[in-house]
Amino acid sequence: MRHSFFCIDSHTCGNPVRVVAGGGPLLPHLPIFERREIFVQEYDWIRRALMFEPRGHDVMSGVIVYPAFREDCDFAALFIEVSGCLPMCGAGTIGLATVVIEEGLAKPKTPGTMAIETPAGKVDVTYEMDGDFVKSVRLFNVGSYLHSADVEVDVPGVGRLVVDIAYGGNFYAVVEPQRNWAGLDGMTASEIVSLSQKLRTALAEVCDPVHPEDERIRGVHHTIWCDRPSDENADGRSAVFYGDKAIDRSPGGTGTSARMAQLHGKGQLKIGDTYRNESLIGTIFEGRLEATAKVGNYNGIVPSIGAWARITGHNTIFVDDRDPLAHGFQIR
Repeated sequence: MRHSFFCIDSHTCGNPVRVVAGGGPLLPHLPIFERREIFVQEYDWIRRALMFEPRGHDVMSGVIVYPAFREDCDFAALFIEVSGCLPMCGAGTIGLATVVIEEGLAKPKTPGTMAIETPAGKVDVTYEMDGDFVKSVRLFNVGSYLHSADVEVDVPGVGRLVVDIAYGGNFYAVVEPQRNWAGLDGMTASEIVSLSQKLRTALAEVCDPVHPEDERIRGVHHTIWCDRPSDENADGRSAVFYGDKAIDRSPGGTGTSARMAQLHGKGQLKIGDTYRNESLIGTIFEGRLEATAKVGNYNGIVPSIGAWARITGHNTIFVDDRDPLAHGFQIR
């Protein structure tokens, strides 16, 4: 049997976002987090087929569009990544919003704004048009917070690192320059990946954060390495690691949110401040601390992220059961 998926490919500030507009599995009309669990149990082969080689690659991001369950949302988003079905993806949301508007996949109740049901919760988006095209998007992310400060972890081949654990839609280990890590200058992407893998493995032995309002969101699977900016118009620079060996080409939406929550938790940013975060390729997300938020017993923030995305093409992808590599592969 041959399965067909109609995809609209895009990128958000350099990071690929594949929007599945047709061919996704029909799922029961339930909250998107519950549909996510069904998808993971029964249809994860679709994620692997569309994200992994030979149809995707190591840094592929994607999202499947579904009708919203919540009455206060315009549609729902199921994020599919090389690292799994994430609760939230900032770059994915910005790419999704651009695709939905420019391709007419949904009509927002209020022009210029959208409400998206994600597994992490309701995410509001505003957008500006330039003729028929989306000029920019600003997403208002879920409540983000500093979970643990100054966590010490021994990393093989590196020594002791001190990291903060912050949540911005996913849990992140936030790393700043210190005695055993000099910063991003001079590091290659492969070196960042190798170091991230070692850190994540070591952290699993000492830290297992659980979201206070949803115990299904747990564990540190992402790392954001933070340093001084190289662009004079930026406030910081970062490299976001996720999956097995992926480095975000954008500054990272949930990563920038986690970074701002960490800086706010340590008294270095206040509500109303902006934080322009630069990626490894020089693109910038403009973060802003919109308001305070209470996440369980934690004091956090409502972050927003402003950025742009561009559609790169339409892509009808076949997954043929006769293909020995129908469900994709990864080289480790």
